[in-house]
Amino acid sequence: MQFESGAQPETGASSPFPTLDPKYPDLPAQKWYDYGFKEGIPRLLDLWDRVGVKVTSHMVGRAVERHPALAKEIVDRGHEPAGHGQTWEPQYTMTPEQERAGYQASITSIERATGTRPVGFNAFWLRGTPHTLSILQELGFIYHIDDISRDEPFTVAVNGNPFAVVPYTLRNNDIVRFDSPATIGASYLQDLKDDFDVLYAEATARRRMMSLSTHDRISGIPGRVKMIEEFIRYAQKQKGVAFMRKDEIAKWALSAGDVPHET
Repeated sequence: MQFESGAQPETGASSPFPTLDPKYPDLPAQKWYDYGFKEGIPRLLDLWDRVGVKVTSHMVGRAVERHPALAKEIVDRGHEPAGHGQTWEPQYTMTPEQERAGYQASITSIERATGTRPVGFNAFWLRGTPHTLSILQELGFIYHIDDISRDEPFTVAVNGNPFAVVPYTLRNNDIVRFDSPATIGASYLQDLKDDFDVLYAEATARRRMMSLSTHDRISGIPGRVKMIEEFIRYAQKQKGVAFMRKDEIAKWALSAGDVPHET
């Protein structure tokens, strides 16, 4: 559950509206983002409670600073706060010094609001730098999600030590799928079920994991919450399925002796 609303730039932020000259304030786009913290996250939090699932919330530090009570509520209801940068500035443009300062600011913002220090990280559009993992490890992070090369958790060597990867998703990511107005909820639901069915069948012979990404202002609308609930209840009916926070998966991967390891 991405917590981003409130951190978007005042001009030029991606939205469903036609592109506007950046010299003008995009007022309706800002209200679209406001929906994420006013309606989207509260509705998603109620969904997670109904289905008994705890999730990871990647939080942009500036959004947390603007809505600290909501960030605290997320954690108080049992969910994991994870890093997603301090602002919407892309990490790939940053110097190592800027990266470190931004991640430290994000840690401070999240810890101040929630009382919990983040241990997981998601870069802007998954695009970190060659220095990102080293900086994250030095700051006490234990995993990142910016690798979509596997359908299972694994570890990579960072400064000679294992660092967990809990793979993210593009195919099951609402911000990718619903960018097209031709994508309707029913077809997305069927894709989720089909994806799950194949992974579940493969799990008889190898470890499998499925990730589903929900953004506050996109998946927090009524119809999509209904769709996500239907999918979760469908998956919960299958024997041996577990829903886990990403920090739980990362800690397991770092302690297990049989996960893939890349150097």
